[in-house]
Amino acid sequence: DLAAARPTLSEFICHAGRRVPGGELPLLDPRPQWLTSDKSGLRCTWLGHSTVLLEIDGARLLTDPVFGLRASPTRLAGPKRFHPVPVSLQQLPPLSAVLLSHDHYDHLCHATVRQLARLDVPFITSLGVGAHLEAFGVRPDRITELDWWQSHELPGRDLCITATPSQHFSGRALKDRNATLWSSFVIESPRHRVFFSGDTGLTGEYAAIRERFGAFDLVMLEVGAFHPSWGDIHLGPENALQALALLGGGAFLPVHWGTFSLAMHAWDDPAEVLAELAPARGVQLVMPMLGVPVEPAHEMPLVPWWREVDGGRAEPAHVERPLPGPLPWPVD
Repeated sequence: DLAAARPTLSEFICHAGRRVPGGELPLLDPRPQWLTSDKSGLRCTWLGHSTVLLEIDGARLLTDPVFGLRASPTRLAGPKRFHPVPVSLQQLPPLSAVLLSHDHYDHLCHATVRQLARLDVPFITSLGVGAHLEAFGVRPDRITELDWWQSHELPGRDLCITATPSQHFSGRALKDRNATLWSSFVIESPRHRVFFSGDTGLTGEYAAIRERFGAFDLVMLEVGAFHPSWGDIHLGPENALQALALLGGGAFLPVHWGTFSLAMHAWDDPAEVLAELAPARGVQLVMPMLGVPVEPAHEMPLVPWWREVDGGRAEPAHVERPLPGPLPWPVD
């Protein structure tokens, strides 16, 4: 019964659980490794939540950059970061483009965009989001908006970025719900192909994406801020594994966890569920510590660094959560 499963406002506010880490999260300064060339041509550095610096055949892309203290319309309240970003915006290497999936506060940060606007970096985003970017100081000629299945060739780079479907919603205020589009992205070079989910629920469109593009070298899927009654707008770890299967597999970098408390589950629950379920399914998990650049082509053993943050888990990972009703497509 999904109605019974929906959290009430009081539950969301008062249910503390282990939603925030009990200690400091370990961070690495990635700059020394960024100065060295990646051997495979594909390297990723998770900087927190859905922010990843993706290096692909000479280009550098930054996904959903949020460097602010809170995922909120105000600096005084709202979800606060568990950890600082491993590097500041000023310490980033030169960027080829910024990818913005949609306009929610934990993906489109006003203060971050205002700083990035000074760099004249191109922004590639979903339909309608450009109005926000212009209001935040980005010049219109630096903004490319894409509808689903539209592609953009990055000038000066042999790189194609395609907006692909996702199952989510948008809005930053009470009266602008779904006024802009939300997207996932496929990033292609002649040698590599990467998928970035943005925010999404489990959707059969992933099978269509696989049919159109083929196999992926790296798949970045959201796994945090989930609840059984939110299955149509967020994946969570179990549905993320099903989404990965629909996409045809590939090295899996989980994002959208470990930075903000946006749901009622324990902060490390997504990581624990994936660590429990993924190996039996033959999934190559890419779960580095924050700020550690990794190359998916070089498979690394899974090191559960999050268990050292607050002395280990106080409760077991909750596996086999109910799906949000029957799915209208095969997922096996």
